[in-house]
Amino acid sequence: MVSVVYEAPGSVADAVTLLVNSDITASVLAGGTDLLIQMQSMVNETRLVVDLKKIPEMMNAILDDEGLQLGPCMSCAEFTSREDIKLVYPGLVESAYLIGSTQIQGRASIGGNLCNSSPAADTVPALIANNARCVIVGPSGERSLTVEEFTTGVGENCLAKGELVSLIKVPRPAANTSDAYLRFIPRSEMDIAVAGAGVSITLDEDGICTAARVSIGAVAPIVLVVPEAADALLGTKVDTTALQAVADAASAASTPITDRRGTHEYRRHVVGVLAKRAAAIAAERVRGVQS
Repeated sequence: MVSVVYEAPGSVADAVTLLVNSDITASVLAGGTDLLIQMQSMVNETRLVVDLKKIPEMMNAILDDEGLQLGPCMSCAEFTSREDIKLVYPGLVESAYLIGSTQIQGRASIGGNLCNSSPAADTVPALIANNARCVIVGPSGERSLTVEEFTTGVGENCLAKGELVSLIKVPRPAANTSDAYLRFIPRSEMDIAVAGAGVSITLDEDGICTAARVSIGAVAPIVLVVPEAADALLGTKVDTTALQAVADAASAASTPITDRRGTHEYRRHVVGVLAKRAAAIAAERVRGVQS
């Protein structure tokens, strides 16, 4: 049974100090929905849990002309209720809405989903599609890196001792840009993605794609950016041929495993289908604004 030392600092600086000075294993609690499950398997271990939900700036989301500054501990329930954010980033909001049940969403957070570093994390492909960056604070100061650089392996990320994610920054999309996120799960809800895809698309006034980002999840050790899929959209009207090229590129980039939720052949096919459909949805959302 694990013995817990619980701390709830009121500032990021105090949280960093606790993490740096701890002589026992320390964990950050952003939502706790994954952490509590992981701790059930610990035996005869003492762990420091640093709860970040008492830090005001970790719980806020500010949307302005520059984009979204998201406190990584804001609950998914609060995040998905923000209509102003949904208008700008519908795909990102969709991804957050898919995490767990209503009860789980009252605690779970996008920052926790990112830091848990699962390849099947729903919000990570959507963040990557939107060119999101994370701000990391630690004993050596502050640094920033793209979301795709953050995760280094299954359950592993670039955070060093004493570091935490203090902010997620999502730039405001260019004009005539929208996004979408889709996943496939064996059940109708509350399951882990067999495959997922996030896409952002920009169209000019003639409906030609001038920029795109495609990211796929649950089909490799980390969430992947697929530049070949984005390139397949550029210069097209996101027609059937272009969308099939997106599907083919996403499937080719994936390296899934076979497990109880599906064979690697099946998951490779499904992720292509999801990328194609997400691209079509994102493009249609742009056209809806243009019309």
